[in-house]
Amino acid sequence: MKRLLTLAVAMATLAGCAQTYQPVVDTKGHDSARYQQDLFECRQYAEQVSPAGDAAVGGLGGAAAGAALGAITGALVGGVGAGEAAAVGAATGGAVGVGAGAYSGVNEQQRIIDNCMRGRGYNVLN
Repeated sequence: MKRLLTLAVAMATLAGCAQTYQPVVDTKGHDSARYQQDLFECRQYAEQVSPAGDAAVGGLGGAAAGAALGAITGALVGGVGAGEAAAVGAATGGAVGVGAGAYSGVNEQQRIIDNCMRGRGYNVLN
């Protein structure tokens, strides 16, 4: 239950990443109200990418790979049952997969915002 609660909090945190990302933009020669409106609209486009969804997919793939690797390692090394090793591998692989998937999703959102702002004529510096 504790793991599910932690995962739910992490997913909720990821869901708002595009709304807080602030690209470094040279706004010289641009109206500040227009800039804020453009940034808002670009963030809305970025919300179409789901870091939480990428995290979940990464977690499932990581858990499956970790379970398989853990079972094989446990069977080869001995001393640890294949089932126990698979469980540890699944937990570890799942955690790594969630992190990698979330990172990928957040980067994609930031890339969308940067590209959108460039497309609107802003010089994005980061």
